This record gives sequence, C-alpha cells and structure tokens, in this order.
Amino acid sequence: MLQPISTGVVAAITGFASSFVLVIAGLRAVGASEAQASSGLLVLCILVGVVCIVLPWLFRMPISFAWSTPGAALLVAAGATTEDFSAAVGAFLVCGALIVLCGLLPPLGRAITSIPKPLAGAMLAGILFPICLAPIQASIEQPLLALPVVLVWLVLYRLAPRWAVPTAMVVAAIGIGLTAGTDWFSASTAAPALVVVAPIFDPLVIVSLGLPLFVVTMAGQNVPGFAVLSTFGYRPPPRSILLWSGIGTMIGSVFGAHSINLAAITAALMASPDAHRDPSKRWIATVASGFGYLVLGLGAGLATALVAASPPILIVAVAGLALLGALVTSVTAALAQPEHRISAIVTFLVTASGVTIVGIGSAFWGLVVGGVLMLWLGWGRSRPD
Repeated sequence: MLQPISTGVVAAITGFASSFVLVIAGLRAVGASEAQASSGLLVLCILVGVVCIVLPWLFRMPISFAWSTPGAALLVAAGATTEDFSAAVGAFLVCGALIVLCGLLPPLGRAITSIPKPLAGAMLAGILFPICLAPIQASIEQPLLALPVVLVWLVLYRLAPRWAVPTAMVVAAIGIGLTAGTDWFSASTAAPALVVVAPIFDPLVIVSLGLPLFVVTMAGQNVPGFAVLSTFGYRPPPRSILLWSGIGTMIGSVFGAHSINLAAITAALMASPDAHRDPSKRWIATVASGFGYLVLGLGAGLATALVAASPPILIVAVAGLALLGALVTSVTAALAQPEHRISAIVTFLVTASGVTIVGIGSAFWGLVVGGVLMLWLGWGRSRPD
C-alpha cells in the first residue's frame, strides 16, 4: 500500500511544482490580479484533487487529471489579446462547454482530434517557443538569479530528470528570497481564498483564446492522456472523462481557472509498474495524488505572492525549462510527415510571431494559414512528390 501512496504524492508534487509558475504567469498575462491568479491556482488544485479522488475510486483505474499546461502557455502567448480578465474567464467557460459537447457528441470530439497532427503540433510549438527562449534571455538579463537555476536544472536533468524542474523552482525561490526579502511571505494574497469573476463573452477573445485553448486542451492533453492509459492496458470511458473535464473547467472558470484535463506525464508514472506491480491497485496512487493536490492548493496564495515578487523573466524562464520536453514533442509531431513540413513550419511561424489581426491572436491564425496552405499544396495530388 505504501508504494502507490508514495508514487501518488511524488506525482502531485512534481505536477504542481513543475508548472504552477506558468499557470500564474498565464493568468496574469490575460489580466488577472494577484488575488484572482491565486484563486485560479487554488481552484485548479481543488478540482484536480477532487476528480483524481472520485474517478479512480469509481472506475478502479489510475485516471489522473491535471491542469492544462499547454493551455497556460497559450495564456502567456495570448497576453496581447486581452487585458480584461472577465473576457478571458468567458473564453475559459466556452472552452469548458465545448469539452462537454465533445463528451455528449462523440463526432465533435473525433472532429477536433482529427485536426492534422502536423498543424496541431506546429501550433503548440509556436505557443511554447517564445517561452522556451526565456531561460536564455533571463541568463543575460538576470544572470545572478537565472544561471544557478539553469545549471541546477541541467545537472538534475542528467541525474534525476523527474526532480529537475521542481528543484530549479526551489533555487529560483531562494534567489527571489535573497533579493526581494520576506515581504512577499506576508502579502495580503498569501492566504488561500476563492475570488468570483463574472464572465464577459467577447467574440474576439473567444475566437483568439477560447477556441485555441479548447484545441490544445483536447489535442495536447486529453488525447495523449487516453493514449497513456491505453498503453498500460486501461480503457477508461471517454464520455465520463470528457464530461468531468468540461464541467470542471466551467465551474473553475468563474473562480479564475483556465481548464482541467487528463494528465499525461504524471499519468504515465501512476499507471505504470512504478505505482504497483498489480495493475488493479494502481488507482490508489491517483487517489493519493488527489489528496496531495488538495494540500498543495493551500499554498496557492504563497506561490502567487512569490511569483509576484520575482522578476517576470525569471518566472517565465523556469516555465521555459519545464516546457522544453513538450516543445521537443510538438516539433517532432509537426515535422514527422515530410509532405506537410512546409505547412507545419508556416503554422509554427505565424503562431510564434504573436501577431494579432482584427483582435484575434496568432494561435488561431497559425491554424488557419497552415490549414489553407496544407489544402493548397495537397490539392490535386494523389501522393506526395
């Protein structure tokens, strides 16, 4: 019994520590106040914790949830789209409603997941690329703070990859504490609290933020999550999972949360023999991770205050280190098919450019331009040249 419990606790700590800074940075980028960002992180922890406890217990499978890390990266990239957090919350709510529709209408889910992998991978790569540049930029702009973080990450990525990002975050926190003092520790937002945000439904924000968030959550998180569980012999019910994911996202949105979905990386840990030799007992690890997230949520206020006290480039740099693996995966997916590489690269370039046209952000335009180019280059061809 101790093995699955310890595995679940490690998974929760790893999942939280490796990406909470990105969540906070993303929410702040689209207009959240410090209190609203803290509320968003807190409710994400609560939702992930509850679902990780309930679903594994009901189905006796290691069904694990997480917040959408690619979605948080999208928020950082879409910062120029809106500074009105209420409009962003409206986009989060629409994203959740679309996930619910995917659960109720399987053809819609199949349509979204059938977006060509080169385009989906290229769009995600374009979102991640500017963030993954941040460690380089921070090492130049804030060398005393950033270089120790990068070096610690590099050493541990070789020796203990699972702990590379969490330890890098600890080093960053120590550096922030030495330079910013301890005032952040007693900030007014340090105590966990939920803040209600009334949504505003701005069509431009929904198109430029809500729809891309829906696509990256489905294609970048839910689909890989199903694949991971399938790899270890589990067949969870897609309808129930998508409904929990969508309804949870809709509930969390009014408290500032962007989206929840199936986990992928931490799911592989809890669904594997590392959790337990007996596959029928691995669900215990996921339940333990759920309780871990509920406890970690109590630190959401302190985490937000710490991020607020830090130079922004340093926080994005830590997030960039955490996302390097996702960038490699998305670039590989984008360029896997030679006949679609030009379309994928164009999608990547348009998305990474950060352009905003008629108020709509670059992630949407990357998919549109890449899709049109893919159709044009493939029109009338029976096979690749």
